[in-house]
Amino acid sequence: MKIIVVSDTHGSYRNFKAVMELSRNADLVVHCGDSRGELDRIMEEYPAIRFCIVKGNCDFNPDLAIVTEFTAEGVRFMATHGHIYHVKYDLYQLDCAARERNADVVLFGHTHIPADVLHDGVRFFNPGSLGYDKTYGVIEVKDGQVLSNLATLP
Repeated sequence: MKIIVVSDTHGSYRNFKAVMELSRNADLVVHCGDSRGELDRIMEEYPAIRFCIVKGNCDFNPDLAIVTEFTAEGVRFMATHGHIYHVKYDLYQLDCAARERNADVVLFGHTHIPADVLHDGVRFFNPGSLGYDKTYGVIEVKDGQVLSNLATLP
């Protein structure tokens, strides 16, 4: 399963569209919050791709979840923007939440700083800011194994 992870697009349709064009074979796109109208437009343009979206501190849609969970090929994922866990200071609260949910991989944003850290068996993956720094992530899950990669648009 191929998962594209983006966050903090902040209205950048152009960058989001570029990632989608590079990722037409993706099974799932996870947006870790802080979008403006570009997300709705992208979802309309790519109806064959599933989207998982969480609410960021700059999102105002009351229907979006702050945290969501899903399983891909036996791997448990947790996705959140991260602001409610104060990830700009440290990952302690996010780590506690991940362990309460038995997450194997935590996808988050908010800091605009790409990160891929394995800590005590839990992978913390932040794709950075697609809107500002053109960074995003690609995760492939195969036979319960997670291969992750941080990328930057040219």
